[in-house]
Amino acid sequence: MQFGIFSVGQLAPDPRAGRMPTEHERIRAMTALAVRAEEAGLDVFATGEHHNPPYVCSSPATLLAYVAARTRRLVLSTATTLITTNDPVRVAEEYALLQHLAGGRLDLITGRGDTPDAYPWFGQDLREAPALARENYALLHRLWRETDVDWRGRSRARLDGFTSTPRPLDGVPPFVWHASVRSPQAAELAAHYGDGFFAGNLLAPVEHYARLVELYRTRYAEHGHGTPEQAIVGVGGQLFVRARSQDALSEFRPYFGRSPAYGGHWSLEECTARTPLTVGSPAEAIEKILGFREAYGHYQRQLFAVDHAGIPLRTALEQIDILGEHIVPALRRELAATRPAAAPPAPRHPAAPARPAPATPRADPSGTRPAETRTGV
Repeated sequence: MQFGIFSVGQLAPDPRAGRMPTEHERIRAMTALAVRAEEAGLDVFATGEHHNPPYVCSSPATLLAYVAARTRRLVLSTATTLITTNDPVRVAEEYALLQHLAGGRLDLITGRGDTPDAYPWFGQDLREAPALARENYALLHRLWRETDVDWRGRSRARLDGFTSTPRPLDGVPPFVWHASVRSPQAAELAAHYGDGFFAGNLLAPVEHYARLVELYRTRYAEHGHGTPEQAIVGVGGQLFVRARSQDALSEFRPYFGRSPAYGGHWSLEECTARTPLTVGSPAEAIEKILGFREAYGHYQRQLFAVDHAGIPLRTALEQIDILGEHIVPALRRELAATRPAAAPPAPRHPAAPARPAPATPRADPSGTRPAETRTGV
């Protein structure tokens, strides 16, 4: 399985320190998280796309190109590429070029996004979102696999004998995951093409996404791509870990209370019980993440948000260190021992390098002793 982090690039004040970072600081912090993820032995860094405040990443291709130049093994991904409001011709061109620059270390998570206001900004109608997703992805899929494409559609100008450049690296297009917050149409689109399905869950009950994953697996098989167990599934979530669970809950509570994602629907304790939000000790985190198999089956990618709702860079970097040193190695061992033979590995471009070597233990944030000697970690 691939493990990694994702950031939506939200600009928010730190409720503990009372300071709002600048846009420049936030953008630089996102790149620092990506570099640390590779250093910690994680597999993936993904970034969202938004075109409105309070978000800073309006051009994932630009940010990921910078990260590609500073990393060697990390898989780079969008989370998500707005398939409804982006021109599929530009998506095909920009991400094929980035795939070359990154040596194959690139894939896309596509989706409709969660900002309805963006549709008129790009000349589209929110009511047409499902049709836009189907039509734009159909064109993108062809552009990466065919030359001299003739196209007639409703959402963009016609194409006559068009070939997008550059062509995908070694003729292998970037792998595509279709993300959903609530829509079964995304699961159906992923199943139709034999692509991956990403359950981008931060705040909904786990069983809601389990139903979408089950729908995707069933339709994947019905479309003739393989058995339900061979479908490619990714899962999102948020994590905050300290050596002692009571310390994690106490430190995270102000961020939870200010988060627009959770919005006061549940208490922190209720949310950690019902959703993928994981707050506690490393042992508790490992137990909860392993339990996701009961809801989703054996899956291929797990991404965590570690910088949400104003969590400062230093704290987010500490979360990545704990993931890399204490949580992910234990998950890899357990999952390797129990993974069914039918469950495929995570997708990887043939040109992309293998998984990074285990991380060197990093110093404790206090600077006093190695991180692995901290009590309870």
